[in-house]
Amino acid sequence: MTSTAGTSYTLIPNQKYRRSNRRSRQCWNILGTDSQSLSTLDYFQTLPLEIFQMVLNYLSVKDISMLSMVSKTISNNLINYISTSSGNRRLLLQDFHNLELPGKREGSYILEHYKSLGLLLKRCTFLLPTKDRLKYVHKILSEVSCFKLNGCPSPLNCLGLQCYGVFLQILTAGWDELECHRVFNFLCELSSLPRKVQTVVSSKPGSARNLELQIRLYCRSVLLNHWIYQSDSAFWLTRILKPWPIVNQARLLYIIFGPVSSLDGHVIWQKMIEGPTDETSLKGLADAIKLLYDTEAREWTADDVISLVDELSVVPREWLMENNARLLVLSGNNICFTFMANKAVNGRALDLARLVVFLALVCEKDLYSMDWVVKMMQKVCKVFSTPGERNNFLYSVESAFAYVIMDMVQAVLWGERGEEDSIIVNLFHLINAQANFHREILFLTM
Repeated sequence: MTSTAGTSYTLIPNQKYRRSNRRSRQCWNILGTDSQSLSTLDYFQTLPLEIFQMVLNYLSVKDISMLSMVSKTISNNLINYISTSSGNRRLLLQDFHNLELPGKREGSYILEHYKSLGLLLKRCTFLLPTKDRLKYVHKILSEVSCFKLNGCPSPLNCLGLQCYGVFLQILTAGWDELECHRVFNFLCELSSLPRKVQTVVSSKPGSARNLELQIRLYCRSVLLNHWIYQSDSAFWLTRILKPWPIVNQARLLYIIFGPVSSLDGHVIWQKMIEGPTDETSLKGLADAIKLLYDTEAREWTADDVISLVDELSVVPREWLMENNARLLVLSGNNICFTFMANKAVNGRALDLARLVVFLALVCEKDLYSMDWVVKMMQKVCKVFSTPGERNNFLYSVESAFAYVIMDMVQAVLWGERGEEDSIIVNLFHLINAQANFHREILFLTM
């Protein structure tokens, strides 16, 4: 207990102390607020907005993006700066056709610039909902015609879509799938991509050549090419393909990844029909198929991918069997075996035997090991449910070699001048392929 005398003695000075403390606290609160505000803004708050924007002209885009993380106030000031005409001129470089800037590697300078710009807008709009972020970004970029699907008159000599692609890749990196779905839907709405895809997949192949080229460049440069992880590439490719029936998926896959002319960039629809093609023409298609078959592409089953490969082999008409076989070789062991096993299960032994012949021919011409074909055939033989089916398949393989050789001999005898040489070379490779194929079987059995 405290005595009354002691209490009366201590109360008077305490009351005086509290009054003086209140004044001093108010004074220090004011000073503290000012100093905190100044330290947060690094004294930019005391600068007129025009001077602040002049300071920004001396900073690189990377430095400005770092500055945007200092405070919400500075971030808002930067958003306002980006929206001004001077900010637009400074940040929205449009040297997309000037691929050889002095002292810069071809195209690398402007691509790096738009990577930095993507990071800047990612940080400035960090606190906004996804819908508002996309609207703001569109408002900033809407005046750049080369970012549009059909906005550039010379798209093959333009880096605009590539710059847009790297910008979006940096902007959306780390976003969850739901947000990325919104991004894709937003881009489709802006570009009318679904309507344009509908036009090309429902038209005769090659009848809308310029539109096919525009869709190819937009899908590859904006949506597909810039991702680091395969799962991201698979996600965006799935968004492009999945809304369509499988027939249209195959057409669209060919438009995006099929062979094109080196002169004008247009899709070559007859490439797989008219004669044997090289690996370069098929590599893009094979890589896309492997991407969809990968386990990270959760929306695709093995049957989905095999059906797509089967449908692709008749776009726009049935391919030469050699080109079909080369695509399977490039697609990898798992896809090739699954494709062959599917034919075995469905009783298509004759088609399967003919495919084995052309797999051997591709391995002979492209210098792959013939041992691979023999082991693949061994695995497929185990798929047949009865010994009779397996023996029938092996007999069909030998018959297929004989039929294909005879077809080539007849083509040499009845072929037109100029075609004979290529057919004779192909016949030479096929006979060697048959010999090496049987040699591997003898090594295996003896």
